[in-house]
Amino acid sequence: MRFSRRMPEEPEINLIPFIDVLLVVLIFLMLSTTFSRFTELQINLPAANSDRLRERPGEIIVSVSADGRYAVNRRMVEGRSVDLLASELRNAAAGREDTVIIISADATAAHQSVVNVLDAARRAGLQRLTFATQSSGNAAR
Repeated sequence: MRFSRRMPEEPEINLIPFIDVLLVVLIFLMLSTTFSRFTELQINLPAANSDRLRERPGEIIVSVSADGRYAVNRRMVEGRSVDLLASELRNAAAGREDTVIIISADATAAHQSVVNVLDAARRAGLQRLTFATQSSGNAAR
């Protein structure tokens, strides 16, 4: 009688059941996932906390209303054309080079109205611009 010694087999991990379970879980997740579309963007307008605006002679405040009307230093501009607004800005600047234009636009004003103010300032030769913001307490600054 011959007795032979066999080498013990090395244990191995069978991955096929593991892959089957993962595929079932993947299919379940794909079928149960819902996708939502965003139809509207939530935009927060800028707000700042600063000291109350001081009146300085080198500043011109251009207000833009919600319906697109303009006021230069609290004086209404007749009409809405860029050329008319540019001439009003030239008159308000009175030849000063260091004039700063502060654009105070309504939150619901059209973007084109604000772009018209920027274009009118460029045509009037005024290069220093800034935007007015409001604090979180909604008081104009």
